[in-house]
Amino acid sequence: MDDLSYWLALHKASGIGTATFSQLFAHYTTPSLLFNSPETLKQLDLTPIQRSAVLKAIQEPDWKTVEQERIWSENCENHILLMSDTDYPELLKQIHSPPPLLFVKGQIDVLNDIQLAMVGSRNPSIDGQETASQFACYLAQYGMVITSGMALGIDAHSHKGALKAGGKSIAVAGTGLDRIYPARHKELAWQLIEHGAIVSEFPLGTGPMQYNFPQRNRIISGLSVGTLVVEAALKSGSLITAYAALEQAREIFAIPGSIHNPLSRGCHQLIKSGAKLVETADDILEELSSLMLASRAKTDSHESENPDKQSIDPLLPKIQQKILQNIGYNPVSIDTLSERTRLSIADINANIVLLEVNDHILSHPGRLFSLKSR
Repeated sequence: MDDLSYWLALHKASGIGTATFSQLFAHYTTPSLLFNSPETLKQLDLTPIQRSAVLKAIQEPDWKTVEQERIWSENCENHILLMSDTDYPELLKQIHSPPPLLFVKGQIDVLNDIQLAMVGSRNPSIDGQETASQFACYLAQYGMVITSGMALGIDAHSHKGALKAGGKSIAVAGTGLDRIYPARHKELAWQLIEHGAIVSEFPLGTGPMQYNFPQRNRIISGLSVGTLVVEAALKSGSLITAYAALEQAREIFAIPGSIHNPLSRGCHQLIKSGAKLVETADDILEELSSLMLASRAKTDSHESENPDKQSIDPLLPKIQQKILQNIGYNPVSIDTLSERTRLSIADINANIVLLEVNDHILSHPGRLFSLKSR
């Protein structure tokens, strides 16, 4: 029995919440020590109820469920991360009460990319929908990962906007990752898995219980350098996320709206409390420019250590980056690029001209293109 199996048994156990699990995780270098010597629990500052829950988990572990979760994690797109793992998101470690264990479905490396949380009403106005999509699309083109909760409304439009730009997006679920909630977002979920990730602190089999969603909001903000609220009423889950970001010392951005729109009042309250008023996505990029530059410098440094790898400007739109990654030094046709990238010929034609004008590629007779040597 390995450490992860023991931790999964404790994580699944009834009565063991995040606070209790965190104490156990911090105290025991390996959970087998706890299972073999339960008397050591006396060393921890646990309440009688907490101690009783842990003892019951040790005496009656649900190994069947643990085995199911281990089998789930054997799929190449599924991952279970402990807070001690190198792939565990660094920013999330810094918040109060970080989840000691994360289930991840999708691209695990995206968890440590620079993220912006985007949240808002589940019943937004048409203006709010368009604003969320446009902001997410623009920011994703500049390399920001858009993180949200995959809920109806602003969340969904934010995810879709990022994906439309060829960018990455992360959803934090309020259920176990063997479920998709809401069910109508099945197609969106698969796009997120392919071009980002879905994350949850809840064990497999956890349904959409109402109290799970406010709890998961701290993860949405905790993964991100800042939170943008697009539309929100005065009493909404979006404000819970914003205030979590405030407690985590992260940036808070809010888009103002009409004084007659009740969905603007939450944003106006945030602005009165010190959130940065934003009118364009550039307002956010200016505020976070130092982080973006640091990320780009890190990328450039990595590429200089790997001189055989073609250097691609990370600030280019994602669709242009994808074309450059698939073009090579041997001339290729538009049809070949379409097959390699799975982009439409129209999209490639629209961007290939910009890449040529900006001196990234060379054109050859017969409408063939290749990378320009540096």
